[in-house]
Amino acid sequence: MNSSPQDESPELSDEQYVISSRNGCPEHFRLLVQRYQRPLFAYLTSRLGNYGDAEEAAQESFMRAFLSLKKLRQPASFYSWLLGIAGRVLQEQFRAVTRREKQRAVAEALLQRDPGEAPEYPVEEAIAVLPESYRQVILLRYYEGLSCQEVATRLGLPLGSVTKTLSRAYALLRQELQARERAEQTVNQNQIHELR
Repeated sequence: MNSSPQDESPELSDEQYVISSRNGCPEHFRLLVQRYQRPLFAYLTSRLGNYGDAEEAAQESFMRAFLSLKKLRQPASFYSWLLGIAGRVLQEQFRAVTRREKQRAVAEALLQRDPGEAPEYPVEEAIAVLPESYRQVILLRYYEGLSCQEVATRLGLPLGSVTKTLSRAYALLRQELQARERAEQTVNQNQIHELR
């Protein structure tokens, strides 16, 4: 019985496969994958505890190894180098899981926050902190729908005083709303920073 040429070729060492792969024979890298996929998968499964995640990490590790093969200084130590790559992939996956868990926790905290903590009517709250004279003019003008002349008549003030007071009230209201927005952005940035 004649044997095929493939049956006659001896199995090469890791070093020979690496050098051959570097020199344009990607088929030899596939043979390295076949040689180490089971032990690498077992290592990753023991660390991750999940077959799907371990399979993804193994594929990522082999892909990175293939793309970085020219950087391997000692081709004979391919497997230990591959484990180092897999270790970095694991760290990235752990960080991603931690980040997702933090994001989920922040989202749940925001959803469970007491409605009293987050004002539903920020403009009304900003108006409420204005000095009485400004608050009164804004309420009459916009909430009661009075014209500036009607506001002046109601308050017994000259029309010029009402328009000047209204202008100052707008400026104070804008400042108050901007201050609240900055404070909210700071809180949001702190929460985002905690996620990283």
